[in-house]
Amino acid sequence: MPSAIEQIVDSYVRLKNRRGLDELMMHRQRLAVDLKSRSGGYDFSLPIGKIDEEIAVIEAGLSRLKAENSITSGGGSEANSRQDS
Repeated sequence: MPSAIEQIVDSYVRLKNRRGLDELMMHRQRLAVDLKSRSGGYDFSLPIGKIDEEIAVIEAGLSRLKAENSITSGGGSEANSRQDS
C-alpha cells in the first residue's frame, strides 16, 4: 500500500499541480534543514531519513509531471511538421 506522501504526490501529478508539488518540496526541504541544524540530546536521524525519503518521492513526482507535460505538449509535433514540408 502506498504511503501517504506517495498518494499525495500521485494526486498532484494526476491533477497536474506543479505548484502544489513545489510547495510540498520546499516545505520538506525546510524541515530537513531545520532538523539537521539542531543539536542536543535528541537523535534526529530517523525523522531526517524519513524526510529525505519523502523528498525523493516528490522529486520522482516532479519528474513524472515533467515527462507527462513534454508528451502532451506536442513532443512529436516537430517531427510531424517536418514531414508536411
